[in-house]
Amino acid sequence: MTAPLAVLVHGLWHGAWCFDGVRAALGERGVDSLAVDLPLTDLPADTAALRSALDAAGRPAVLVGHSYGGAVVTGAGTHPLVRELVFLAAFALDDGESVSRTRLGDLPDTRLAEAMVVSGDEMGLDPVLGARLLYGDAPFEVAAAALARLRPVGRQVFRGVPGSIAWRGVPSTYAVCTADEAVHPERQRAMATRAGARTVEWTCGHSPAATCPEAVADLVAERVRALG
Repeated sequence: MTAPLAVLVHGLWHGAWCFDGVRAALGERGVDSLAVDLPLTDLPADTAALRSALDAAGRPAVLVGHSYGGAVVTGAGTHPLVRELVFLAAFALDDGESVSRTRLGDLPDTRLAEAMVVSGDEMGLDPVLGARLLYGDAPFEVAAAALARLRPVGRQVFRGVPGSIAWRGVPSTYAVCTADEAVHPERQRAMATRAGARTVEWTCGHSPAATCPEAVADLVAERVRALG
């Protein structure tokens, strides 16, 4: 039987590069991984990109979605090779929901909408507020390197609704980032509870792949090994 693979899915404004540290740590733990570069034009295109990557890999997979990547994992996780989902401060959406509109009741929000900068059909980030929300707990050099690589995203990504809800039939684990200033921790907990996910909590901000890659790798490696 082919050994399982960790498939890492980034969030908005990022790319596969943001998992470089996690992938290195997974390699040290003997876990194979790949990170998918999403087009970030709209959710259907991003979901199709992930499904194509799973087809090409041809191995049982644990899908790991960070932030918006959780929406992509939710839609693509019904792929027959997927064995488990891992959400990192991520959008575990339900039917009819998008990253800009969830039905979670009256929960606290963050200043993320305030940090967005519209330019035609794309959405960028204010460099000052965006840096604080995404990388406020990261060392300066780590944050600066990441912020220099961010890219605008298509405005349609905020309205995309998953075509299927994978967490209904696939086991899931949710890592809540308790100091997150981009996706409020209470929203994270509500999504984890609704999905029936096994939950862990980390005292970190929104970007654990940058600030605590070893913890991310430990969790992902544990879930991959649990598949046997």
